[in-house]
Amino acid sequence: MKTWTVDDVMTTDVVTATPQMAYRAVVDELIGRHVSALPVVDDFRRVTGVVSEADLLRKIEHGDDDRPPRLFESRHRRASRIKADGHTAADLMTSPAVTVLIGTTIPAAARVMDAKGVKHLPVTDDLGRLVGIVSRSDLLKVHLRPDADIRADVVQEILRRVLGVEEGKVRVRVGDGVVTLDGRLDRRSATEIAVRLTRQIPGVVEVVTDDLTYDFDDSDLVANRGLPFGVA
Repeated sequence: MKTWTVDDVMTTDVVTATPQMAYRAVVDELIGRHVSALPVVDDFRRVTGVVSEADLLRKIEHGDDDRPPRLFESRHRRASRIKADGHTAADLMTSPAVTVLIGTTIPAAARVMDAKGVKHLPVTDDLGRLVGIVSRSDLLKVHLRPDADIRADVVQEILRRVLGVEEGKVRVRVGDGVVTLDGRLDRRSATEIAVRLTRQIPGVVEVVTDDLTYDFDDSDLVANRGLPFGVA
């Protein structure tokens, strides 16, 4: 079963900025290329930061604010005011950039986005060089997998290869990413494994098992597995 990574969904033709790029040039690139953020790279394409629409809006936010800096202003306000006075991408960018390495799984990248509150992730190689970029919408592409491909993964990779289930023992239906498993397996643990692994298949939205049953409840055997002989 293929594990989807950022490599499968990222944009490789990335619009970038240099640290010396002027404010107006950055705005022109964002608007002209219909993107909302630009990785800022050095001469070796190493990512030094990201400049986004939010960073550029600082000039508008503070454009009519002629008040002197507060004596005890917050770190956020101080950083915002400094960006408002910036003239180049290096002045305006958020640094260090939040990035992920090539080969990062889709779920892992999604967790980084959520934890860091960012909408884009530059993808880098082991040397920090830019190789692509992923957005929130890119990560959602995994849920556009055809139902037939999802079903093939469930049948071939999980039921056949992992569990060794005979053909016809379990019926697999997939509609809009929702997988329904009907049938009978020999052990309760096998049904639990089938459900758990099916949920991990890229593109699966939900797993329905209302009519999936088993012959033998081996819960106690599984719970006691690995304990010393005679210990229950």
